[in-house]
Amino acid sequence: MVPADPGGGVMRGDLLSDPVDGLDEALAAVDAFDGALVAGLLRPGPAQAAAVAGLAEAVGGTPLAARVAEAADKAAAGAAGEDHFVALAAARCALLGSVHDALTHRIDEAVGRPTAEEEGERAAGSGAVSAEPGQGSNLLAAARSWLCDLARSGWRGIDHELVAGSAPVISAMLPEPALRRPATLLDGFAAELAASCPGATLERVPVRRWADLWSRALLLTVPGAAGEPSVAPVTGRLLPLGVDVQEHATAVQAQVHAVFEPADGGAPRLVRAGVSAPKPDTVVGAGLWQLLRPRLSLLGAVSEGRSMELDAMPVTAEGDLVWDDERARAGEPADAFATARVMLSAATAARTAPLDRHPVRIAVPVLLEGYTAQSEEGRLAFDLAGRPLAVDADRLPTAGPLTPEAVAASRACVGLLRWDAGEFYVQPLAVEATVRKKAVAVHAGAWAGGTTDKAGVRAEKAATDAVAVLRERAGRLLRK
Repeated sequence: MVPADPGGGVMRGDLLSDPVDGLDEALAAVDAFDGALVAGLLRPGPAQAAAVAGLAEAVGGTPLAARVAEAADKAAAGAAGEDHFVALAAARCALLGSVHDALTHRIDEAVGRPTAEEEGERAAGSGAVSAEPGQGSNLLAAARSWLCDLARSGWRGIDHELVAGSAPVISAMLPEPALRRPATLLDGFAAELAASCPGATLERVPVRRWADLWSRALLLTVPGAAGEPSVAPVTGRLLPLGVDVQEHATAVQAQVHAVFEPADGGAPRLVRAGVSAPKPDTVVGAGLWQLLRPRLSLLGAVSEGRSMELDAMPVTAEGDLVWDDERARAGEPADAFATARVMLSAATAARTAPLDRHPVRIAVPVLLEGYTAQSEEGRLAFDLAGRPLAVDADRLPTAGPLTPEAVAASRACVGLLRWDAGEFYVQPLAVEATVRKKAVAVHAGAWAGGTTDKAGVRAEKAATDAVAVLRERAGRLLRK
């Protein structure tokens, strides 16, 4: 695929379909260990012992080798303690981190995009400060103990009594700002487990998901493991590419992907700005923007197709803007496709934090052009010079005008390149089609700042009514 603009670079579709060396072996070791957690490691059988040994073998020759080998021996004997479970979780995360790195390297090759320079990464990360070991250490230890009990019981062995053991720990952690990140993860994890009790009667166990949550939560209970993000101010022009909307029953999040152009003439960078909010289940569709809009002025600029001028806006080493409306003002009109064609292939990607190195976290902005949309067995894909690239139409938000039909009729797409279940796929953020010899663009975030679209207006009005009723009821409860 060759973009129309010479500055856009060339997409190597063949590299996205070619196998990655060592990928299957690393994932097989992770899958086997995840399977061992289903029945638990209190009294492991031969198959479980072999799976744990395979995990240790997979990280042999790394700095983790000795500790994980010891942990595997203890786990195989049913005598693993907290330190051993932490070592096993670290080995699992390290393997998935290696998969993440291999896949992002393949994406960089396919897109022709430069990676962050090592010296720049070291400078960006030099300001990180770890949390104080004594800060909430007793609560972290209690959470770690509960997670180890889960590993011993296994997902088939969970019951309401075991899951309820996390409640007092989580309740004590949530009010502490320094502990809110692991507390929120534990809270959601415990809620999923509680809804699935008893584990012995489950028809299907979400093996990979629960192992992901367990290992990440366990590592976050190690004092100082996550550290504090290093933040530096940046000044320049922000050029939005699109909005990724994620909606759940009780929460919604919007993440704006953009190219940042430094005022000092430095290389452009890929950055993100996110906002999230709790929501009642009656607020859906375009009504979601009412919850998010007041928290992030950038959404208005996205809807209007404008750039934003940033003045000393904080940004983390991972490329996340710590948004402050006082440090941003609306700029000139900026078309997302023009930005992608001219600047996207030259924009440097930020480094990924160690605990975030996981294949599911891959979301790389790309420009696709010159493809043919095709549908086989109800599955949409883009044909890139004979190489199909799957399209995830399920991720298209109901809070915008971008539909599968618009994607199928398109000839250009700005989207996020992701990976799952052994293949790359694209999540469209915006598409461009030719209508009466004119290029017409449809954006997922077109309604972020408001809309005159009839469906969008109806959803906004319904959301306004629902929020007003909830506020009135909340006021009555408070008065009582």
